[in-house]
Amino acid sequence: MVNDINIKNKLLQIQSELDNFEYNESDIIKEYKQQYDNHTSIAIKILSIIGGFIGTLAFVGLLVLSGIYSSEIALTLTGVTFVIFAIFLNKNSETVLTDTFSISIYVVGITLLSLGLIELDVNPNIVTFLTLCIGIVAFTLTNNYIFSFLSVLTVTGSLVILLVFINKTYSLIHLYNVLIVLALLIVFLQEAKLVLIPKISKSYEALQIGLVVSFLFSLGFFGLRHFYKIQTNWVWFFSAILIIANLFVIYKTLNTLKIQQQQTKISIYIISFLILSATSISPSILGAILLILLSFYTNYKIGIVLGILSLIYFISQFYYDLHFTLLTKSILLFSSGVLFLILYFLILKSTKNEKI
Repeated sequence: MVNDINIKNKLLQIQSELDNFEYNESDIIKEYKQQYDNHTSIAIKILSIIGGFIGTLAFVGLLVLSGIYSSEIALTLTGVTFVIFAIFLNKNSETVLTDTFSISIYVVGITLLSLGLIELDVNPNIVTFLTLCIGIVAFTLTNNYIFSFLSVLTVTGSLVILLVFINKTYSLIHLYNVLIVLALLIVFLQEAKLVLIPKISKSYEALQIGLVVSFLFSLGFFGLRHFYKIQTNWVWFFSAILIIANLFVIYKTLNTLKIQQQQTKISIYIISFLILSATSISPSILGAILLILLSFYTNYKIGIVLGILSLIYFISQFYYDLHFTLLTKSILLFSSGVLFLILYFLILKSTKNEKI
């Protein structure tokens, strides 16, 4: 009752401040109560997901014992049934238990469907494209955070497999990376517009973290570029794209911080360009910096943490792979640290001057 009164008072306050503000009070209260009733701790959710997945695996074990793996058609039809049932169950779910069960069924269904089609000698490109389409449909029809997150990973994972791994066209990892970078820039920088779209607003956080995870995976791929023999020219091209993206985010950040002094802005751009150019040989480091800047600009704490951790990892990996002496490596790290400190004090000084 107290919560109902608080919601009503808040709605009346908003209505008094905004012209032509319309709302459905009963639906708002209903959705709030539903979220409150189904509110559980992270630990309970994790345990529920693990329990649901184990239960699903046990069910699949029964199917295997029944000999379903010996029939490609039965394997494929079971996969299709699982995927459809998972989407339907999640769309109409109101409890954590059914959510976790639908997620487990979805993962198993995708796996069974892919295995069945491969056993039927369907072209792997077609199988992967079909999986990508299933991910898009699942993301469109469901609102559950984890389900939407898995759908985003299904789409991005299918895309990288389709472009890169199936046909062993490893240089196309750069096309995938450019697409992910563009998606990140749109999702982070156009948040205010995207949340106005009903479907996106309900799954925005899942879309955001899904793209971040996919982006970090693609950056980790560069640590294996010598193994996959990626052409160096394309590495430089992607580095140039990342430098431009970083400078654009810095430009947006400076405008947000309302730094007006032209000399300070020029100094920041020059130092930033020097730092980014110094790391252009490693797109992974540039990508981690981009993630940190985007997360800082939107105050996305999870992204900041993941960006810092990935930056430490990629710098360590780059430092280890350098064919230089220990003294040269130390000088490079020291120089980069000095440039970062200069950039930090410039921004700090400019923001203090603006406040005064």
